[in-house]
Amino acid sequence: MKLKFFYYCFLLIFFCQVSFAQEKKNSGNDSVKVYKKIETYSKTSGFKKMVYRMLFKSKRSNTKSQKNARKEFFIKKSFERNEGKIIREIKIETLDPFGYSVSNYKDEPNKGFEKFGNRLHLKTKNWTIRNLLLFKKNEPLDSLSVQESERLIRKQRYVRSVIINPVEIPGSKDSIDVSIRVLDSWTLIPTGAISGSKVRFDITERNFLGLGHEVENNFTTSFGDGRRAHTAKYTINNIRNTFIKTTFIYANDLQNNIIRSARLERQFISPLTRLAYGAYFENRFYSDSLPDNSGVFTNQNFRLETQQYWAGHSFKIFKGRTTDFRSTNLVTTFGYKNVSYKASASLAYDPTQFFSSEKLYLTTIGLNTRKFSQDKYLFNFGIIEDVPYGQVYSFTAGFQDKNNRRRTYFGGRVAYGTYFPVGYFSINVEVGSFFDAGNSQETTLRVEANYFTNLLSIGSWRVRQFIKPRFVLGNHRAATIADRVAIMEGNGISGFDNPLINGTRKLFTTFQTQSYVPGNWHGFHFSPFFNMTMGFLGDSSNKLFNDKLYSIFSLGVLINNDYLVFNSFQVSFSFYPSIPFQGTNVFKTNTFKNDDLSLPEFQIGEPLIVPYN
Repeated sequence: MKLKFFYYCFLLIFFCQVSFAQEKKNSGNDSVKVYKKIETYSKTSGFKKMVYRMLFKSKRSNTKSQKNARKEFFIKKSFERNEGKIIREIKIETLDPFGYSVSNYKDEPNKGFEKFGNRLHLKTKNWTIRNLLLFKKNEPLDSLSVQESERLIRKQRYVRSVIINPVEIPGSKDSIDVSIRVLDSWTLIPTGAISGSKVRFDITERNFLGLGHEVENNFTTSFGDGRRAHTAKYTINNIRNTFIKTTFIYANDLQNNIIRSARLERQFISPLTRLAYGAYFENRFYSDSLPDNSGVFTNQNFRLETQQYWAGHSFKIFKGRTTDFRSTNLVTTFGYKNVSYKASASLAYDPTQFFSSEKLYLTTIGLNTRKFSQDKYLFNFGIIEDVPYGQVYSFTAGFQDKNNRRRTYFGGRVAYGTYFPVGYFSINVEVGSFFDAGNSQETTLRVEANYFTNLLSIGSWRVRQFIKPRFVLGNHRAATIADRVAIMEGNGISGFDNPLINGTRKLFTTFQTQSYVPGNWHGFHFSPFFNMTMGFLGDSSNKLFNDKLYSIFSLGVLINNDYLVFNSFQVSFSFYPSIPFQGTNVFKTNTFKNDDLSLPEFQIGEPLIVPYN
């Protein structure tokens, strides 16, 4: 009885936070009446009004050109007018990347380089696009399924833009055709980098043979000792219409560390997806330097095999047809992970046996709302990007078998994000801990936030300000350097690559001013940026953090091309006031990478322990 009461209370609290934007035709629904009462009550004081706006006002206001707004208005009205009609035919047209437009049928390539580029390009197969659709022939037209299909197509790295339109059939009252026009991007991307110590060459094909498969090959050569590294990756983004993604990786780096892996996964790619599952296999050989009790570091060799399996189901909670109701789900997932060490560090360098075989069993249950808003000038130049917003409330539990002991695990996650009048804001809070004989072990608290302003104008330039703080706190962590948070690339500040710069907690914040220069030069757009990242590390000997401030100041420019869309080139210069074990007032070129501002997904997937990094 108590469990049932808790469940209904939990459901009621979550339901009250679903956004207020409802369709007028459902105004007689009981849920809308609840919203009306809450809105009326919120007006009784300023504080209540503020809380109401924060929780319920998630519908954003876009500033669009009059032409585009008019076009979108007619498309929306056409969908509303033909909602529920049977789809007679789905007509798909894919276009070469140069000289064409999805919105203007009259645009054709008229320049020599455009025609030459199109001859070299292999267009996306029609059935590759058809396999990304959430609707089929002979089914009723569902505008949400169409919107989600358009988003999934736009998400593909080989697509530049897409428009899906309903096409009314003269004389027919119960049938409709659907037209899909897709503009390809140029998908063969060679890149590289050279420094005083090594040279790297990368080549990527994102639409192999027009099938939507992705092939990556990276080659690195060290000048000093002639060592070579190679990474090969092959990805099948969608097997037929199953949305199963399969990835094969082989990597051998300059230290001769080797990884072979295969992943098969079907995520909850849309709020309309009901089943998700995955499997992962990895074989890894690597060396790592660990200290003994005297603090002397020695390389230790590791060889391990990993297997992971998971499956989940998403349950629709509410019966309504509004976007809010259909985007809100109760999700349950189950997972199993088996890590088997064939070779590991000796007890002198791993006395707690942190590197040892384990079996992990986890399950997650949670409620989430996932929606998407279209925006421009975020991570790409001038193309439509889908910004996720919504909320997540989830609970994870399970147990781990390791070193002949069984430990239970409990964790939770709360996430929320939406557009406010001053811009977009999201926050993700996770906490988790193992328990052994009632004592907490390897506890992690992780808080991340994202904020960016509305698109600002300075003359003809466009500007956005991004802010991304991250706080990680560890408690009762294992007594090994391997179980510490660091500030290396991807986990704090790029350029700090010494594992001795670590702690049990960290707080870092990134501030980035991103500008977008008007016009282009032969299809290339330039986006100057200024980035400032700074933060602190701490350990058990400090109350929270030590007095050392780690920081980097970077100035650079992103170079985007209309036809490459998702790929950008970057030139940057970075200044480090101090880098431990390297020196002070250090300058580096192209060290900073402008790719750590990605937005969260309000998705519940494979059950995992809270990451400690």
